[in-house]
Amino acid sequence: YTIFPLPAAEACSWEPELARRTAEVSAKESRASGIHWTFAPMVDVARDARWGRNTEGAGEDPYLASEFASARVKGFQGDDISSDDHVAACAKHFAGYGACIGGRDYNSVEMTNQTLYDIHLPPFKSAINAGVATVMSAFHDLNGIPCTGNKWLLTNVLREEMEFKGMLVSDAGAVDQLQKHGFTKDEYDTAYKAMDAGVDMEMSSFTFNNCMKSLIEDKKISEKKLDEAVLRILTLKKNLGLF
Repeated sequence: YTIFPLPAAEACSWEPELARRTAEVSAKESRASGIHWTFAPMVDVARDARWGRNTEGAGEDPYLASEFASARVKGFQGDDISSDDHVAACAKHFAGYGACIGGRDYNSVEMTNQTLYDIHLPPFKSAINAGVATVMSAFHDLNGIPCTGNKWLLTNVLREEMEFKGMLVSDAGAVDQLQKHGFTKDEYDTAYKAMDAGVDMEMSSFTFNNCMKSLIEDKKISEKKLDEAVLRILTLKKNLGLF
C-alpha cells in the first residue's frame, strides 16, 4: 500500500486537490483488496492540542476543514462508487467530537448551538454536499445526551436541516455504550433509542439483531421506520455494485 502524510499534515499544504488525489489512490488500492467502504474522512474540527485524534482531521478552521472534507469525499467516491477505483466514504464523527473536554478521548462535549453550527457542522455539510454516502454517529455525549441516541441531532439536524439522504452508521460500540452512558436501562431500550434517533446500522454490537423483532412486535418501532433504514443500507450496497 502507498503511505501518505497524515490528514493533518496534508491540510498544512492548503491544497484540497492534493487530498482528493491521495484519497483516490487509497480508494483504488482498497477496492483492489476487496474493501468497498472506508471510515473516512474524519471531519471533526479540533482546537485542543491535547487531543490525540487531531492527526485524523484538517485542523482548527471550519473553512479549511470543509474544503478538505469535500475533496476527500470526491477522491474516495469519484463519480461512480461502483467503479473498480472508488469506495464509499464516511464522514465522522457526528457531531462535535473534536471539542471533547480536556482533550480526553471518549470524553463529554459541552457547547452552545452557535458553536456547533458555526464551527463543527460546516465540514459535515460540505461532505454531504459532495455526496458522501455514509455518516458515522459519535459515541460521546453532546450537552448530556449521547450523540448516537440523540434524535434532535441525528434526525432534526442531520436528516432534515442538513438534508443527508445516505446511510447512518454508529461508531464502534456506540449503540451498546448508550447504556454505559446511563441513557438507557437495558439492551431493549438501547436498541429502541438508537433506532428511534435515526441510526441505520450499529457497529460492533448486536442490540438491533437481538431486539428489533420484539421492538416491531411491541410497536415501539414501526415497520416503516425499519424499512427505511434497510432501504438505505441496500441502496448503498446496490450503488457499490455488490449485487
